[in-house]
Amino acid sequence: MCAASVGHELLGGGSRTRPFLPIAPQLPPFTPAGPGGDYSSGPHRRRKPLSKQDRKVALVTGSSRGIGAAIVTRLASDGFTVVVNYAGRAADAEALAARLAQAGASTLALQADVSDPRAVTAMFDRAEAAFGGVDVLVNNAGIMRLATMAASDDTLIERQLAVNLKGSIHTMREAARRLRSGGRIVNLSSSVVGLYQPTYGVYAATKAGVEAMTRVLAKELRGRNITVNAVAPGPTATELLLDGKPEAVVQQLAMLAPLERLGQPQDIANVVAFLAGPDGAWINGQVLRANGGIV
Repeated sequence: MCAASVGHELLGGGSRTRPFLPIAPQLPPFTPAGPGGDYSSGPHRRRKPLSKQDRKVALVTGSSRGIGAAIVTRLASDGFTVVVNYAGRAADAEALAARLAQAGASTLALQADVSDPRAVTAMFDRAEAAFGGVDVLVNNAGIMRLATMAASDDTLIERQLAVNLKGSIHTMREAARRLRSGGRIVNLSSSVVGLYQPTYGVYAATKAGVEAMTRVLAKELRGRNITVNAVAPGPTATELLLDGKPEAVVQQLAMLAPLERLGQPQDIANVVAFLAGPDGAWINGQVLRANGGIV
């Protein structure tokens, strides 16, 4: 597959950003490198992108919208080949992949429900067939359903466990078997682990499990030159957070951090890019709380 190509495969998360407060800049468009691969200025001031020979492949789950789309866009701007995974939003994933390809990125859209282990295996197979291997896994796919413990029905519990916890296990298991030396695994947790708010119990439990597995896997991969870390966003302006919440609740969430705003998807993408890139090579088995100082 050429560096400016885009593909689509059918096998079996993401979130939509919507404006609601003038609190931070929206995600800037993908900006290819200038002459000579210069990223020293502009909205994506970055290191020089990797050469074709050294270009690494990043697979980002649930990356058709929201934080996942911001992560894919940032990694592509840093020179990664990117796999845009989605479960059910084919049009969003294909549009994102096409936009990145038009700007010169090498990208592939792959459908896979991370709660299905066979779909996850097939997704890695397709990525390896297209690009020769995978170097970075970003576990971003997730869902959030809120209820008190007394009101949490079996469907609410089982679906969040299936996607957030078991989905992360499925992808980490494949990554542990397949990632090349120098690889990175970055899991998305949440700062609700630490805040312990009412109605977030089941969701927080799934993310606490992700943090535990992050630390365990980092130790299990000793000698492989692969790091495993987690990023725990605070309230971030995506559909996952905003859906069904009254404006007054959104305003309260925006004021929780001392910086007095909601996070933006790009804020989280910047932290993930640090961990996925060469500057994050000495960070391992850690949880970075990207939440503006809430906890």
